[in-house]
Amino acid sequence: MNTLLGKNLKYDLKASVVVFLVALPLCLGIAIASGAPPMSGLIAGIVGGIIVGALSGSHVSVSGPAAGLTVIVLDSINSMGTFPLFLATLVIAGLIQLGLGIAKAGVIGYYFPHGVIKGMLTAIGLILILKQIPHALGYDVDAMGDETFLQADNHNTITEIWYAFKYFSPGAIPIVLIALAILIIFERPRVKNHKIFGVVPGALWAVISGILINILYGVWKPDWQLNGEHLVSIPMVDSLSEAGKLLTFPDFSMIGESTFWIVAATIAIIGSLETLLCIDAADKLDPHKRTTPPSRELVAQGIGNSFSGLIGGLPITAVIVRSSANIASGSRTKMSAIFHGILLMILVLSIPNILNMIPLSCLAAVLFVVGYKLAKPSIFIKMYENGWDQFIPFIVTVIAILFTDLLVGIGIGMVFGLFFVIKTNFTRAVTLTELNGNYLLSLQKDVSFLNKALLMKSLSQIPANTKVIINAQKAQFIDHDIQEVLNDFIESSSDRGIKVSVEGYRHKIYEKI
Repeated sequence: MNTLLGKNLKYDLKASVVVFLVALPLCLGIAIASGAPPMSGLIAGIVGGIIVGALSGSHVSVSGPAAGLTVIVLDSINSMGTFPLFLATLVIAGLIQLGLGIAKAGVIGYYFPHGVIKGMLTAIGLILILKQIPHALGYDVDAMGDETFLQADNHNTITEIWYAFKYFSPGAIPIVLIALAILIIFERPRVKNHKIFGVVPGALWAVISGILINILYGVWKPDWQLNGEHLVSIPMVDSLSEAGKLLTFPDFSMIGESTFWIVAATIAIIGSLETLLCIDAADKLDPHKRTTPPSRELVAQGIGNSFSGLIGGLPITAVIVRSSANIASGSRTKMSAIFHGILLMILVLSIPNILNMIPLSCLAAVLFVVGYKLAKPSIFIKMYENGWDQFIPFIVTVIAILFTDLLVGIGIGMVFGLFFVIKTNFTRAVTLTELNGNYLLSLQKDVSFLNKALLMKSLSQIPANTKVIINAQKAQFIDHDIQEVLNDFIESSSDRGIKVSVEGYRHKIYEKI
């Protein structure tokens, strides 16, 4: 075990730095978009990394505050009245999740259609690219963690880009371009695996370059220097001994109210679904194709959410942006998720003044690269080549998420995905094949009344004066309506000169031959 840890350590440490740089602005942005204190997002990121990371069975997923829950958290805080009252509902939500995990409810995660999962990943990649364009141009009005189409500032994803080009900050553009150039160079194997340059990930060099360029602006071109909303903004304390002032504790005074339990149940259920979706997606991205135990993940998330609520953090789920950044950065084990949580805790408390010098435009460059890896053109081509049954749920999910939000978009995608799953199962339930004028009608596993139309269509295609074998060796259930259709066909077959033989029925489907 220690040998394996040592072998993977350098990869996990490098990945954790990249995940930290991605998580830092997202934790702050999601908290602001949720109407919560900025520190609550960082607390959730720390708990998600260290506690959930340690308890999770996932090798690659990273947990933290989720952009998909932003609207729900904002509405919940408003309905509860105060943030401490909301924290109390989060503690209970975590206990509900814990119960779901113990009850093995995580198995629902196995039933998400593949096309929908791929659509979710691709949509998030496109959202990352579109949402970072304003930050890359120095138009930082919207919170960095906002992933919804309709924004709090009454703009949407498209109009925000228009305003960004109209009111850009010139100093941001050189920073993002240089950061992107560094990231692209460090993607090359020669540099990435270099004994010296490869030790520090390209994302860190990109951030360092952004800080230095902005400092140089102050000397040579002060009107280009980025300040205020254009930089990371972490709450600061005078000393580590005062760090406790950053914590907020829950208020359980409304635990007897129905509103309290409705909010808690909503967070638990929606958070669990988002987690199961994200770990499924992360497992598909994992180059080693390892599988995460879903019920164990719910247990880990439940404990993490209760702890986060006890000390003033936001709800936690597995999050695909950080997970994909983790995978793309070469993570080998879940230690990278734990290390990123440790980095958040130590650096936020020890050097907030340095972190607050990071321009959002250079962090936008890091997220551009993550987004591109999730939404490469080759992904669209591959899904199209897989056939319409995969492509339509995929593209519908992408469009729905882009123009609504993650949860609504997934819901729309699931409707289309399940439709094609059911359609495929209907088609496979009854198959008709022909060879040299002989026909084989096969009934698969379960044949219900829903397959009646398909069965009748198949039987109508059998011409007169032929031989037919009806094979039901794989049929575990045959509906009464199906039995009647087969009875009618068998009884009328002699009139058309059709010779029928029956094989492998486990149930008596006809009264006479």
